[in-house]
Amino acid sequence: MTRPRSIDVNGDLGEAATTEQRDAEARLIPYLTSVNIACGGHAGDAALMRRTMQLARQYNLAIGAHPGLPDRESRGRREQPLSPALVRDLICSQVGELMAIGQSEGLRLSHVKPHGALYNMAARDQELADAIATGIARIDRRLILVGLAGSELLAAGTAHGLRVAAEGFADRAYQADGRLLPRTEAEALIHDDATVLARAQSLVGDDAVAAVDGSWLQLHIDTLCLHSDTPGAVRLAHALRKMFDDRGITVRRLDHAR
Repeated sequence: MTRPRSIDVNGDLGEAATTEQRDAEARLIPYLTSVNIACGGHAGDAALMRRTMQLARQYNLAIGAHPGLPDRESRGRREQPLSPALVRDLICSQVGELMAIGQSEGLRLSHVKPHGALYNMAARDQELADAIATGIARIDRRLILVGLAGSELLAAGTAHGLRVAAEGFADRAYQADGRLLPRTEAEALIHDDATVLARAQSLVGDDAVAAVDGSWLQLHIDTLCLHSDTPGAVRLAHALRKMFDDRGITVRRLDHAR
């Protein structure tokens, strides 16, 4: 039986390259409780960071940094050899830039969620996860580290005394070991609204989700990700929020979740 609980709904924003994409991000924001803003590595620039932070403030959302690999051709989704020192520097520089813009707007960052290949590599690589946690701890120990549920990222954050938040995905396929199926695989992205809603309900209500091999993963999550570049993202977000309301699930921003 499902049990009432609370959940944060986050979105990766500040990645838009066109006016149409920026409009799509703006339409999604009202359905979120937390935003992760690209910091100029895989996407975004100072002007877009500021604009996205201002939009987030209008809706009283928790604001986080979304640092990624400086590889705009693949939008930060191509894995590559990384040293822990490079990752620490990347975290400090990108998060620091967004933090400075936030300070000029009178806004404080609440969390950090690595992007794309950096996120997935650190989820399974202890050294890279430790480098990310070290970088965040050097900047501000109040920042929450968001990472894949059950991953090395969360273990590293906890080891460094950071508050961590386990993230789940209703529109991404999971492997049997709890990792996300790579986007290069045909089944990696789930496009059917009904299936996504059912998986969200299972994740939030039952701490469980089906893997691609048919097995069930037990995953407790604190935050659920919605992708702004998914076709029909706004329609899906509306349906998701309605489903949570109907089931008595409280939706609240990440830094108010505990």
